Amino acid sequence: MKKAYVLLLGSALISNRINAYAQGKDTLHTLPSIEVRALRAASDAPFAKSEISKKEISENNLGQDLPYLLQQTTSAVATSDAGAGIGYSSLRIRGTDATRINITLNGVPVNDAESQGTFFVNMPDLASSTNSIQIQRGVGTSTNGSGAFGATMSISSLSQEEKPTAEAAFSFGSFNTQKYTLKAATGLLKGGFQFDVRMSKISSDGYIQRSASDLKSMQFIAGWKASNRTSFRLMVLTGKEKTGQAWNGVPQDSLSTNRTFNELGLKKDGSYYNNQTDNYQQDYYQFFTDHRLNAHWTLNVGLFLTRGKGYYEEYKTAERFSNYGLNSFISGSDTIQRTDLIRQLWLDNKFYGTVFSLIYSKASTSVSLGGSAAQYEGKHYGFVKWAQYNIPADYQWYNVPAMKQDANFYAKLQQWFSKLTVFADMQLRYVNYQLNGFRKNPNIDVAKQYLFFNPKAGFSYKLHSSSSSIGRIYASISIAGKEPNRDDFEAGVLEMPKPEKLYDYEVGIDWTNQRFHANVNGYYMQYKDQLVLTGKINDVGAYTRTNVSNSYRLGIEMSAAAKPLQWLHLQGNVTVSQNKIFDFTEYLDDYDNGGQATLNHGTTDIAFSPGLISAASVTIIPFYSSTLGRNFEIELLNKYVGKQFLDNTSNTARMLSAYNINDVRLRYNMKMKRVGEASLFVTLNNLFNQRYESNGYSYSYISGGSLSTQNYMFPQAGINWLAGFSVKFQ
Repeated sequence: MKKAYVLLLGSALISNRINAYAQGKDTLHTLPSIEVRALRAASDAPFAKSEISKKEISENNLGQDLPYLLQQTTSAVATSDAGAGIGYSSLRIRGTDATRINITLNGVPVNDAESQGTFFVNMPDLASSTNSIQIQRGVGTSTNGSGAFGATMSISSLSQEEKPTAEAAFSFGSFNTQKYTLKAATGLLKGGFQFDVRMSKISSDGYIQRSASDLKSMQFIAGWKASNRTSFRLMVLTGKEKTGQAWNGVPQDSLSTNRTFNELGLKKDGSYYNNQTDNYQQDYYQFFTDHRLNAHWTLNVGLFLTRGKGYYEEYKTAERFSNYGLNSFISGSDTIQRTDLIRQLWLDNKFYGTVFSLIYSKASTSVSLGGSAAQYEGKHYGFVKWAQYNIPADYQWYNVPAMKQDANFYAKLQQWFSKLTVFADMQLRYVNYQLNGFRKNPNIDVAKQYLFFNPKAGFSYKLHSSSSSIGRIYASISIAGKEPNRDDFEAGVLEMPKPEKLYDYEVGIDWTNQRFHANVNGYYMQYKDQLVLTGKINDVGAYTRTNVSNSYRLGIEMSAAAKPLQWLHLQGNVTVSQNKIFDFTEYLDDYDNGGQATLNHGTTDIAFSPGLISAASVTIIPFYSSTLGRNFEIELLNKYVGKQFLDNTSNTARMLSAYNINDVRLRYNMKMKRVGEASLFVTLNNLFNQRYESNGYSYSYISGGSLSTQNYMFPQAGINWLAGFSVKFQ
């Protein structure tokens, strides 16, 4: 443990990468496509951000989900239901969860229209098709889709190979993990056509019992450069997943005896149902045209369709007939009110629309106009596949549709005045949401409209600028509004949730030269009517989020990167924060008196918001003096996450302990004459076999005159390994 802290402290101020800055405008090494550029923050924009390149992603891509490939970025915490980073996984940034992180793929919204979450399990091996990622922390610049209340993530996957190539990558490791990826590209053909395809298969048994994953995906891109001014691209991305259900976690009192315990699918006879699985397919269809109108104006228009359909199947014991709209079963003189059964809960949806952007760039002025218009059509329905008593097979007990329309328009201005850069951004977003019932409350009809005005403004001022280094200070203020999600509306028409509002203040300073980069960013995120879990029960007996009047996040993010020697690279970051709710009231089920009791806790910590998060890495090229040995790298990584509360009460009995994990990565790249290149990778995760839990939930109630609490945790795997080989022909 002490060795780990030496690594942590020695690299605490070190960043995710050394950014390249230029005189005034966005100069990422390879400019992203226009539909992505319109949403991303330029290098001198006044926002906190991280840039992740294709090379950085590919070097760590051995099968784990995208959140695990991004967990070394500033203020990020990754977690996995299965405990090994494959299957259902998620990412928190500054303590905010996936429902508050806006994610786009090539400028197209990815967040689910109703839950507002992002499920990376539906996009297996997306990392193998990703060209670059930009993460903006806080509100960031205007984007398409759901409101950004913690971060935005812009993923680009449209770049195509200019030359004919073929690539194969294979990896395997602990928990019977296997990954197979094949890629091929024609390069630019006569007539301006080019085609790229990628196919992947990932499987893993998972660390938790019965949490196996079987993931398949394919991406196809067809491009046509019609002229020097006009191009067209069609992308089809399909993902299919089948995963074991591990989303209940492990009871805290079982962690010491069986950390991989999974209660889901348990039958009365003590055996487990063998098809307790989640099954889903999601297909993305995206078509873009780019047209350069003249030397200063560029237009992009995109059409998209996201099609998803699937279900999860589960074995349920002692279910009431009344919950399925049925009367009790009469058998002779016996009245049977409950039955064991197997059911499937289905989701069938379409999300389609357009995205557009118009960019003007001349001398010291850059203007971006753009937006999106989309419609979501969803169907929620369920079947009983088998029942112990008196329910026919394929009995459908609910079918509730939903519709959501989402449109936004933004205008961004970036103006350069010598050393001063001024940024202004205005967005108008309209949401129309219609729900025709819920599974547990089919009689609720919701029709809500929202209109959000989301302005942002800021500046960046150069402290120093030369051919070898640049320093600047920056500041911004942003306002964002966000509608409630589907579950929030289930509370009933008498207690409709309010929309949330966020005021985000950011200020920072950074310095970059050829061997060193450092950044310090301070933020204050003030929420009005933030929706949080309070323990309150809604009209149908489900726990629902409740608006709290005032809450905030206050923190400082420090990052740096250094290359003191040709064979030594240092990187890392640290976030120190305070995350509070004022005047928090908890609702507790009162089994002694019936109903619920209330308990006021005053000012408390926001759940899942560590006060300290850090990441550090040391990359060594031990044989740098040798031409052959220069291709061999050793990377030591550290991740520290401070204690987190499972709910909003700041009760230490409902808490995830701090954890400190260390990984080792070995890489060897070989250039092959007249063929291409090959790479070998070996990763040892959780090198010191740390026992830790990265997620969980808590339930408290009053019984027998005292308060009782039950905690469920999501333990992560101990020491485990992954190894891979890739070869690229060109």
